[in-house]
Amino acid sequence: MDRFLWSAVHCLWSESMETFARYLMLGGMILFLIGGGVYLAAKFGIPLGRLPGDIRIEGENGSFYFPLASSILISILLTILLNLISRFLQK
Repeated sequence: MDRFLWSAVHCLWSESMETFARYLMLGGMILFLIGGGVYLAAKFGIPLGRLPGDIRIEGENGSFYFPLASSILISILLTILLNLISRFLQK
């Protein structure tokens, strides 16, 4: 009985580790694609982070920066991309 219990625990552990490893790999691929996109944006001169509408306040003791327009642009582009991918995978 002890051997059966150990084998069941080992099976559950290995399945959860495989799932965790897949999520880590997926996260790594997503970060790689985001990094590539940022690199290409800088290479082609797309001013992400310097668009009109990005808030930048500089004072004597510090500065505040909030890329509002860049965030909205990235959100719209990702929404379109993910919708296209979703529709492609459903067919």
